[in-house]
Amino acid sequence: MSSYNSFAMVYDKFMSNVPYEMWTDYIIDLIHKYYIKEPKLMLDLGCGTGNITRLLANKCYDMIGIDNSYEMLSVAKEKSKDTDGDILYLLQDMREFELYGTVDCIVSICDSINYILEEQDLLQVFKLVNNYLDPKGLFIFDLNTCYKYKNILNDNTFAETNDESAYIWDNYYYEEESINEYDLTLFIKDSNNSYHRYSETHHQRMYELSIIKKLLHEAGLEFVDCFNAFTFEEPNSMSERVYFIARENGK
Repeated sequence: MSSYNSFAMVYDKFMSNVPYEMWTDYIIDLIHKYYIKEPKLMLDLGCGTGNITRLLANKCYDMIGIDNSYEMLSVAKEKSKDTDGDILYLLQDMREFELYGTVDCIVSICDSINYILEEQDLLQVFKLVNNYLDPKGLFIFDLNTCYKYKNILNDNTFAETNDESAYIWDNYYYEEESINEYDLTLFIKDSNNSYHRYSETHHQRMYELSIIKKLLHEAGLEFVDCFNAFTFEEPNSMSERVYFIARENGK
């Protein structure tokens, strides 16, 4: 799994076009559609710099954020200081995360689950989710799709600049392995107006719906629904991101 080391310094600048408020409202709509009661304590699994975590906290949910990147969590903690109440941030790998007790709802947004490259590791994540959910608690997560990897990202290069940094993002999709490789080159300006170059390589895996359903079942979770992102419509052949809803179904 990637830990977003250098990218953490400029992540929020390059993600400023992401409509996190809309994403958060959609999560809450899903919660209200499927949860028996209003959840109080929620976990954001793979929280990154805490954008979704903070917005949910501002909606009066008690929040825990877990990420395996010290750098990303440092940014999240700094942003949350004195503004968002008591968000508990934990430096943990989602394949072996631990909580002190159960939570009402677990979310994992912005394709964090795609970073789990092996089915057995993903099964372990789902088992831990089931273990730490309250009875009938909800698990909401999104995934990038085969269409996105093959038709949007594959063999494409993206670049962006601002006053303090720039990036070049090369993509390669290995269809046989269902793996997308991101080669990320960053140029970040320091206090002396000099630019430093950093390179990172990230990998994500595409999972078919049938595999996700199988692994959820094996983990003891109940598959509830799947939607084309930010809608209540079934995914289609051109869906780029899909949302899954699962429910705790007995430990």
